[in-house]
This record gives sequence, C-alpha cells and structure tokens, in this order.
Amino acid sequence: METGLEHYLIVSALLFSLGLLGVVLHRNLILMFMSLELMLNAANLTLVAFSRFNNDLDGQLLVFFIIAVAAAEVAIGLALIVALFRRRQTTSTEDIATLKL
Repeated sequence: METGLEHYLIVSALLFSLGLLGVVLHRNLILMFMSLELMLNAANLTLVAFSRFNNDLDGQLLVFFIIAVAAAEVAIGLALIVALFRRRQTTSTEDIATLKL
C-alpha cells in the first residue's frame, strides 16, 4: 500500500483537530500553548505533503521559516507564562481574569 497525499492530509487534519480541542478544553496556559504548537505542526505537515506531491520545494522552504519563527514564539510565550506564574502563582486561565497588575 502506497502512502498518498490523502493519508498525510488525514493525519494533518487529526493533529489540527486535537490541537483545536486542546485549546478549547484546557484551562492551563501551558497545555493551551502546546496545543497551539500542535496545530502549527499540523499546518507544516500539510505544506510539506503538498510540496512533496507537487515536486516543488517552495512549501518545504516555507516550513523552514515557520519553524524558525515558531522557535522565537516558544521562547517569548514561555517567558510570558513564567513571568505570569511568578506574579500570580498559577497558570490557570480561570484564575487570571485580567492582566492588571
């Protein structure tokens, strides 16, 4: 059995759905952040799959830049979460009603 484009798109849709479900259901900032990263990786998988099956490297080049931007996003996002935890002693979105000091 050959792995076709449909298989990659199904896996990507499942990963994106799991990430979306994680963002909607979780109230912990770290879990929400991980779910957002899962959604981003699902989009990257779709880009690589289309790039591979169209014999064009543009999608893979775009994924390379997306991963570089995601690394910066992770560093900034985790720094904000750590700073928020140090100030409020929680990462639950229910306990953080406003961002006032």
